Amino acid sequence: MMFSLSQMDWIAFGFFAFAWLFFEVVNDHSFLRNHSLSMLMARRRREWMLEMASRDLRMIDTQIMQSLQNGAAYFGSASILAIGGCFALLGATDQVLQIYRDLPVGSEISRQLFELKVFGLTVIFVYSFFKFGWAHRLFNYCSILIGSVPMVEHASLDVRKKAALEAAEMNIIASRHFTAGLRGIFFALAYLGWFINPWMLFGSTLFVIAVLTRRNYFSAARRVLKDSE
Repeated sequence: MMFSLSQMDWIAFGFFAFAWLFFEVVNDHSFLRNHSLSMLMARRRREWMLEMASRDLRMIDTQIMQSLQNGAAYFGSASILAIGGCFALLGATDQVLQIYRDLPVGSEISRQLFELKVFGLTVIFVYSFFKFGWAHRLFNYCSILIGSVPMVEHASLDVRKKAALEAAEMNIIASRHFTAGLRGIFFALAYLGWFINPWMLFGSTLFVIAVLTRRNYFSAARRVLKDSE
């Protein structure tokens, strides 16, 4: 199976893996992260928790948390379905290869190479599932931390702020894992280009990076938050 990959396949896959890793490092661990939409939202999450600590009526906060948990659960379920679809695709390899022969997608793909590509796609969806699952768990923890924030009349402002910031940090960590899961789905879409040919993988990877970069640094949503500072 290893020898089914041509030199161009190796180069294209290496570019895909490097581009994903490089994007993760730049967005999550470089100075640029301080200018991203995610970081601006992290500040709003802290402001939300501090505001929550100043009042006793917290029904709106529990509703927001339920919405966040539902989002993580939804995408986690979608990842499971995608994994199942990948296994179904492996079971229908002969039919898919016949479709390849009838379509102008470049050189004919071997059975081993097709199965290898599907396995890689499955790994990406498994990665996303674990990210969404952990995000859902952390949002649950955040709900517990919100419930542990003392009422206004029961604790001093400093005590309430400390408890609220703990909940905020848990919420931010959960959102990072949720974002990583979404990013995995985006790169899974880029990975689909490899099923056509290595050059399409180059193009689809660059396209996904361009879309994610624009949304995180140049989108209207980011301008809304930046202009309100």
